[in-house]
Amino acid sequence: MVVKGKLIFSMEVKCGGYSFHDIFHNKTHHIPKMSPSTFHHFEIHEGEIIKIGSIVGWKYIQDGKEMFLKEVVDAIDRDQSVFSRKVIEGNMLDLYSSFTLVTSYEHHWTTLALVYEKKTEDTPEPITFLSLLINMAKDMEGHLLNQ
Repeated sequence: MVVKGKLIFSMEVKCGGYSFHDIFHNKTHHIPKMSPSTFHHFEIHEGEIIKIGSIVGWKYIQDGKEMFLKEVVDAIDRDQSVFSRKVIEGNMLDLYSSFTLVTSYEHHWTTLALVYEKKTEDTPEPITFLSLLINMAKDMEGHLLNQ
């Protein structure tokens, strides 16, 4: 039996949703500087920052271990400020058959959605990874407010 899931987190950001949108679309390589305790490496493998079809890699710390993921940008809706990336390699795919991260931005809000398909019914929900993203968002907001 295939088990699909979706976890969604929305956060009000004092620096404005557009600031987050700008980081994710134009300055993605700055995220490791803004949240070094979470994401400590970003690399473009194919394409440009950030275009449909671009492939990027991340190294991050989860449960005290270095993890890796590679993702392809599969959708961008600039009018709706929605950005979608599908994981194509890395530790995440040990537990999930598919894993997509969707980010969206409004006036003073940012929303992160994890859309996934578990390999087995016993696979845990990706709560730990969602927590990493929440910490990253808080780090980014703190960095942007201190500029």
